[in-house]
Amino acid sequence: MTLKNGMDVIVIENAAVPLVTVEIAVKNGAYTEPPEYNGLSHLYEHMFFKSNERSKAEGYHDRASELGMLSNAQTQYEVVNYYTTTIKTGLREAMTLMNDAIRYPLFDKQELDQEIVVVLDELNQHRSNPFYYLFDATDKALWYKYPSRKRPGGDPETVSKATPEMMRVIQKKFYIPNNSALVVAGDVTAQEVFKLAESIFGDWPRGEDPFIKDPVPRHPPLEKDQAIIVNQPVNAATIQISYQGPSTDLDAPATYAADVFSFILRQPDSRFSRALVDSGLTTGAALGYLTQKNVGPIQFTAQTTPDKLKSALKAINAELAKFDTPDYFTDQELEYAKTLLDVSEVFDREKPSQYAHTVSFWWASSGLDYYANYVENLRKVTREDIKRYVRKYMKNKPRIAAVLISEADQKRIGLAEKDLLMRDDPVGAASSEKPETPATPVKGASAPKASNKKIPTATGKKKP
Repeated sequence: MTLKNGMDVIVIENAAVPLVTVEIAVKNGAYTEPPEYNGLSHLYEHMFFKSNERSKAEGYHDRASELGMLSNAQTQYEVVNYYTTTIKTGLREAMTLMNDAIRYPLFDKQELDQEIVVVLDELNQHRSNPFYYLFDATDKALWYKYPSRKRPGGDPETVSKATPEMMRVIQKKFYIPNNSALVVAGDVTAQEVFKLAESIFGDWPRGEDPFIKDPVPRHPPLEKDQAIIVNQPVNAATIQISYQGPSTDLDAPATYAADVFSFILRQPDSRFSRALVDSGLTTGAALGYLTQKNVGPIQFTAQTTPDKLKSALKAINAELAKFDTPDYFTDQELEYAKTLLDVSEVFDREKPSQYAHTVSFWWASSGLDYYANYVENLRKVTREDIKRYVRKYMKNKPRIAAVLISEADQKRIGLAEKDLLMRDDPVGAASSEKPETPATPVKGASAPKASNKKIPTATGKKKP
């Protein structure tokens, strides 16, 4: 259902337990952020449950405690979602509290300054993890023109300079009903939720579509391979090879092929696993694709010992070059992957509170039509679809090859960037597929998915 003001209302009925989750999703997050606003969607998320015109923060928490509400929020690449879970009799009050929080924020200067400190502490904690530096270096290279639009946590310097006025800019631009969805899951009926939604949110004034006035720029394709060696005090060596993958609005069929192919490879008896893990060259290896509207990344990751690193790199390149060969996987593996993906999708629906997050994510990044037809379209994936996906986005395509290793181990084994640039499918070799055209700007969120993959890490996730 869509209210007259443009707010989508999505109901997930599940009477297994007398609980209800009320969630509001907003098409906001890293992809909307130019450098001068990078991290402010994250900061806004922290301010959501603070004081508003209808109640002070203390009042919200007191009433939420009385109702046994458990509230939280997440800032992701293409969506920010806020949610609270309570007993079924608290439905109206939960919806009212969420309405007050999203429509009437005060952005009190003292509260904002406190949350700036909290966010900066979060970002500093991320930097205490050696893997942060691998991911950060890779992302800056992969999204070289617009790196801020793939960084949900944000830039510390930008966050430190945030003001209430900047929060108001975000609110006016993105926190409008026609850029938001209300998802209610649990022991409810669609009829009662639709009636309450109209009563509580119906008079929220529609705003100007933010993606028509200010389209999100498309990430340009990589032009050449790039090698990155990240030195951190680690004992093992981590390999990460990244490509720019399909976007849901430009090549939806490839996103289904990507999911099926990734699932085939991650099975322990796959040719991929046997060559890299069973051989002892790596302790783990996986290929994954994260579905996004504005260019989803394809990332191969593996861990090994420093002494086996060069041999592992050689074996990995050999496997990547074989991805489009007819015998790389069997018909049985293809059908098995589809079945397991189907089961995984159904299993994800068992817990309504978690399923609400999944629905919010796909509502924003792909659209409910894509999501509703996800399993059906998975079942249609053929060998030719997978070959097309591999050749269009990986085979002979520019990539970022990165390794996380200690400085001492790098020197000891003589690792150089040229070792990462060697590949069995050189860039520029003949290919029947052209890279995705980087033209059409993102107009808003519409079109595809639920998935076997994890929803992106909720950077900025916190308890209010």
